[in-house]
Amino acid sequence: MPPTDEIPLTEATYFILLSLADAPRHGYAILKDVEALSQARIVFSTGTLYGALKRLLDLGWIKRADDAGREPDTGRPRKAYTLTDVGRRVLGAEVTRLKHLVKAARRRAVRDAA
Repeated sequence: MPPTDEIPLTEATYFILLSLADAPRHGYAILKDVEALSQARIVFSTGTLYGALKRLLDLGWIKRADDAGREPDTGRPRKAYTLTDVGRRVLGAEVTRLKHLVKAARRRAVRDAA
């Protein structure tokens, strides 16, 4: 059961979790994916992104993934992240909540148009 006191998610948190839903990603890939998924409404600085990732790690919604390759400039290991089971449940709860909101809006729009 996801922690209901964390729902609704902020848009930034939602898009980070969504970015990790299909595959592990390293920080820069998350940054670019969130920008694309949000149609550039969310453009993270690296500091802001890594602060958000730390918070999600602390909540247990994401974890570090193994074998993310090496940084091209420094040769240091890349830190990749993936959803935990709890993170996946939280994302699922938020998607369900959003579906209900859209469903209610569609019902109202149809009723108002009639």
